[in-house]
Amino acid sequence: MTGAARTLGGVALGGRPVVVAAGGEADVDALVQARGAHVVELRADLFAAPSPATVTAALQRLRAAGRPILLTVRAGAEGGGGDLDDGRRAAIYAAGLPLVDAIDVEAASEALVRDLLPRARAAGRLVLLSAHDFARTPPRDALLATIDRAFALGADVAKLAAHAAAPADLHALLETTLAARTRGVATMAMGPLGPLSRLVLPAAGSLLTYAAAGAPTAPGQLPVAELAALIARLFPA
Repeated sequence: MTGAARTLGGVALGGRPVVVAAGGEADVDALVQARGAHVVELRADLFAAPSPATVTAALQRLRAAGRPILLTVRAGAEGGGGDLDDGRRAAIYAAGLPLVDAIDVEAASEALVRDLLPRARAAGRLVLLSAHDFARTPPRDALLATIDRAFALGADVAKLAAHAAAPADLHALLETTLAARTRGVATMAMGPLGPLSRLVLPAAGSLLTYAAAGAPTAPGQLPVAELAALIARLFPA
């Protein structure tokens, strides 16, 4: 899925920024509502007892609501809850694939990526390969190398999230987004400059911008209704 053909559950990626409402088990009701969101992300790692059964039950509720669904079972090393091992994560992803439109896996979880990628391709699901740095924003060249790695592993979309505490951090993310925008990237800052990044980086070509359906799933997320209203105002249809 490349270029103009890249879509997420029928939502075109590459024109107007796509707002993703993110949430865990406690936020399923909010995800069902998620006013203004184009896509919902279920963070299965934020369940109290994540399992194929509990996650698929939530996915069935979200599927009935009609929005495209992104499934993420984040590793503890990159901000996930529960510190799930790759075996449990793989089982949850496999059970969820029939009910979702895309999955997000860390590029650093290479063994899991190599296991899931053929399954996702066979099911026609979009694959985001992501990287998260909660301590700093790496330099532009390092960020671009991370994007290269994600695409080398088979990503449809390469996602980057980094802690941004100073304007120079946001500038590095902005330069990276502009340099890689034609390849298909989703970029965002976490921390103090996180809210600003959710508007600036989509203007530079980030395909997706994330908001909180309930409790934030990462530092720097705005509430979904607030971000969706800003996106609609700044990027009219």
